[in-house]
Amino acid sequence: MKGIVTNLTNLKELYLHGVDMSSVHGPLSLTNLSSLTSLSLKSCRLQGNFQDTFFYPTNLKSLDLVNNENLTGFLPKSNWSSSLESLSLDYTNFSIDFPHLTKSMKSLKTLYLPSCKILGWNPTLLSNLTQITSLGLSYNNLGGQIPWSSLNLNKLIELGLSGNNFSGQLPQMYSYNLSKSQPVVEPLPLNLEYLGLEDNLLNGTIPHWLYFLRSLSGLRLRGNNFTGCIPEFQSYSLVTLDLSNNKLQGPIPRSLFQQVNLFWLDLSSNNLSGVVELYEFSKLSNIYFLNLSFNSLSLSRSKIFLNHTLPYITRLSLSSCNIKEFPYFIRASENLDTLELSFNQIEGNIPNWLWNVSSLGSLSLSHNFLTGIQQLPQTWLFYLDLRSNLLQGSLPIPPPSTRIFLASNNQLSGEIPSSICNLKSMEVLDLSNNSMSGKIPPCLGNFSDSLSVLNLGMNKLHGMIPLSFERRNSLRNLNLNGNQLEGSLSQSLLNCKNLEVLDIGNNKINGTFPYWLGSLPMLQVLILRSNRFHGSISGSLKSKLPFRRLRIMDLSDNEFSGNLPSNFFQSFMAMMDAQTEQMKYMGEEYYKDSVVVTIKGIFFELVKIQTIFTTIDLSKNNFEGEIPELIGKLKSLKGLNLSYNKLTGSIPPSLANLSNLEWLDLSSNELVGGIPQQLTGITSLEVFNLSENRLVGPIPRGNQFETFENSSYRENSGLCGFPLSKICNSSEAPQPSQAKNLEQKNEFDFWKVAAMGYACGLVFGISMGYVLLSKEMLVVMIRRRVGGERWNRVLRRFQG
Repeated sequence: MKGIVTNLTNLKELYLHGVDMSSVHGPLSLTNLSSLTSLSLKSCRLQGNFQDTFFYPTNLKSLDLVNNENLTGFLPKSNWSSSLESLSLDYTNFSIDFPHLTKSMKSLKTLYLPSCKILGWNPTLLSNLTQITSLGLSYNNLGGQIPWSSLNLNKLIELGLSGNNFSGQLPQMYSYNLSKSQPVVEPLPLNLEYLGLEDNLLNGTIPHWLYFLRSLSGLRLRGNNFTGCIPEFQSYSLVTLDLSNNKLQGPIPRSLFQQVNLFWLDLSSNNLSGVVELYEFSKLSNIYFLNLSFNSLSLSRSKIFLNHTLPYITRLSLSSCNIKEFPYFIRASENLDTLELSFNQIEGNIPNWLWNVSSLGSLSLSHNFLTGIQQLPQTWLFYLDLRSNLLQGSLPIPPPSTRIFLASNNQLSGEIPSSICNLKSMEVLDLSNNSMSGKIPPCLGNFSDSLSVLNLGMNKLHGMIPLSFERRNSLRNLNLNGNQLEGSLSQSLLNCKNLEVLDIGNNKINGTFPYWLGSLPMLQVLILRSNRFHGSISGSLKSKLPFRRLRIMDLSDNEFSGNLPSNFFQSFMAMMDAQTEQMKYMGEEYYKDSVVVTIKGIFFELVKIQTIFTTIDLSKNNFEGEIPELIGKLKSLKGLNLSYNKLTGSIPPSLANLSNLEWLDLSSNELVGGIPQQLTGITSLEVFNLSENRLVGPIPRGNQFETFENSSYRENSGLCGFPLSKICNSSEAPQPSQAKNLEQKNEFDFWKVAAMGYACGLVFGISMGYVLLSKEMLVVMIRRRVGGERWNRVLRRFQG
């Protein structure tokens, strides 16, 4: 390669797009290519430091290094080609001195830097690029307000600033040219063809001048905080329009249906309202992608639309559009690949004609009122979502091509047919929350090498767990919770090296603690609650750091006994460092893991498991001995429940190190001594239960301890002081807390809650960020369960 490049001295254009150059070591010299004007090394797997030699050709006008993610280092500050007009560095991994670039390369017409490392960002520097026509700076974590008025971008045709942190509003002003009867838009030129500002922090209304841009073909404003109505369009050049995930209101403008060139239309996840006749969309004869989901629209079918179709439609998303029947026009949509009709009011059977749409690959019908399926297709369907309907009868078997089959929360009954094991490509199988009975087919353990999720929870399955897992399987989530399964766990689970979630709670499984599970390197959630396990939990731990990734551990309501071994908690590495990482959820984009846990005394279903959520529940067993001091090292813990055991000794002061703890339940044990004053430093603590022990002395004062009620300390006859009526004598008076009373963070803005109906009656606090529940439901539950002036204050904070 080096020789070829060196000898082509008269070469003007060199395009090596897609050529694997990962084996090229050392600098790729372009010194002899003095005539070279255009160089493309796009997707060539270049790696190592960026080479100055790319800029030696003095006549170079275009350089494309897109999609070389292992290309590192810095753009050179010398040897720039002054004639360079096009620079494309998308998705590389080196740093760019933006002030130097804008000062040295003023002849640039095209500059693409998405997903680069831009240093010295200042939006006013863009005014130096007076010749620029295409500018792409998306996904660079840039911020601040865009100084529209100071930019000199009058030649701009394409502007992409998506995936950043730009804030503020778009400028509302524009002037009007009376002589030509058309607006003169400022600060963007009238001939702008593409504007991409999606996934930023912009707000305000969408300015009217955008709808006057006569050449605008692409407008992407998704994922901001825009409000107001969508204005009427004054030009008809749009090909792509994405206004999804904003706060737009009002009706869909009539002029939108006159955009005859429209290829992509996404208005989903707004507050749009009004009645829309489906036949209006037949005017969009070139539409390929249409998404109106999750608004307040009502789609009405008119008889006039029966003979119309959308010939090129490939993806149609009409979820939560108040639809009461299947749109009839889709039967003639020969290119339809994805159909989403979830969260509607469709009743009855799924019509047979739907399966005649042979191109259909993904079908989502969840959260409707469907009662039956007359037949299932033998097409290449790979995704089928039938969750949360009223489906009855035996389990329908999808076609062999199916990879994801979701049929949870229905009324399906009968046995799981062994023919389900013919689906060799299956990745996710969720049959939970039905009335399936009988035994689990043994073949489910190894019928698909690609199976990632197997969820059979909350059914009526019985018998032994016959699953035997072979090596090199892909299982990540196994949920058998809430059945009547018995016997012991198979150690073939050790072959599941990718296993992250194991939930076998609420069954009749027996045996000693499966300590061997500690060898699973990815295990994060372990639920053994309400079974018949017994004996010590120490065992013979084979791994040096067993359960090092574990974040949720529930062994409650079993017959475990013996001491709590210190070395057992010593290896819980994922619980030791308080994480401040970005909010993420376990699972994949198409399937989020869920699990039922006890939070602050109440059973909740985590319909999404956040990666920073950590809890240990060892309640309702026969553990004895002292609480290990080492638990104080688990600084990420949100909840610790050791209630209803036979623990003795004093409360270790090291628990005060659990600075993120929100609930601590040590009730119904045999603990003695005083309550450590250091615990007042846990300012995140919302629920605290020490009832039914043998504690003595004054109750500490300060911070959260000022909010706990009598029930936290009942049946400890030796305790005294607030909030109890028993007054301490002078020698017992509590010392004031030295900890600062930190203001708590209200996390309700980004958590959702889904409460389970079989909750027990303990109090739960306000920092409930792990579960999905409507705000209104949460307020009602707080009022019903606890009341009192303390919770009135909490409610005022929550509602305000």
